[in-house]
Amino acid sequence: MRITERCEIFRADAFEWLALRKSESIHAILTDPPFGLVEYSPEQLAKRQNGKGGIWRLPPNFDGANRAPLPRFTALNRDDLCRLKRFHGRLAPLMYQVLVPGGHVIMASQVLVSHLVVGSFVESGFEFRGQIVRIVKTLRGGDRPKGAHQQYPDVSVMPRACWEPWLIFRRPCESPVRECLARWSTGALRRPHPAIPFADLIRVPPAPRRERQVAPHPSLKPQELMRNLVWASLPCGRGVILDPFMGAGATLAAASYYGFRSIGLELHSEYFEMARRAIPLLAQLEIESMPRPVRVARQSPLRIHLSPPPLPMVQQRL
Repeated sequence: MRITERCEIFRADAFEWLALRKSESIHAILTDPPFGLVEYSPEQLAKRQNGKGGIWRLPPNFDGANRAPLPRFTALNRDDLCRLKRFHGRLAPLMYQVLVPGGHVIMASQVLVSHLVVGSFVESGFEFRGQIVRIVKTLRGGDRPKGAHQQYPDVSVMPRACWEPWLIFRRPCESPVRECLARWSTGALRRPHPAIPFADLIRVPPAPRRERQVAPHPSLKPQELMRNLVWASLPCGRGVILDPFMGAGATLAAASYYGFRSIGLELHSEYFEMARRAIPLLAQLEIESMPRPVRVARQSPLRIHLSPPPLPMVQQRL
């Protein structure tokens, strides 16, 4: 289904679609996959909706603040972790095949399972290029012992999570980066400003209410974050961005904001319809200090003049 001239979405299984996609036809992959696999199963989503147990059973009231439930990955057992490793062990080679040389994968992860993801991608031939630390202080953890919070008031069973990792992988360049940039428009990350390199520390709060009202997905990522990552993923401003687990379409909305070509895949019918409606609306939202692209003559390959995104708060201080 074509949402705009440069944005397509498919209700499809990511593994099946990637297996059929032409080799070396995608320039960047930017996605937020199901971290633990089980959290988006029909059974777990039903429990989340009913507020009854399951991996989403974290209490919405934490230190006096009401929050939406997030999946608790300490609930994953050994079999779940093995399934997670096999999942990425299948996914990584398919991503490698469709990416052009020098193409990046930028993938949201979770601190308790990211080591399994890194291992699978490195074993498949990817270079691990580090991770982006997104400072966001709405995550969980820091609880006192269950059933003994009064007996042990001065301890936490694990640290309170204050950051979210985004893993960065690159399909190896088959030539020096300058030649890869010239041939494939890949191999590097685009600077937010010519004078400042792209940094791996970003502070971006959760998606604001106006975005969540458009796209009420449990894991919606804010446009401020996605526009910065989308901008970085295409160093020359050319190519195709793929999100194989698009959810409500935040990646595609960010790509549409800049006029980049993008493809999204989503198997869940409810989220696919949500993305179909939300992508053009999210792409039209103005973000404070983030300039809109200015339309220029049609002979330009992208037909827009790309204004860089604003620097996230931490990057501005570097």
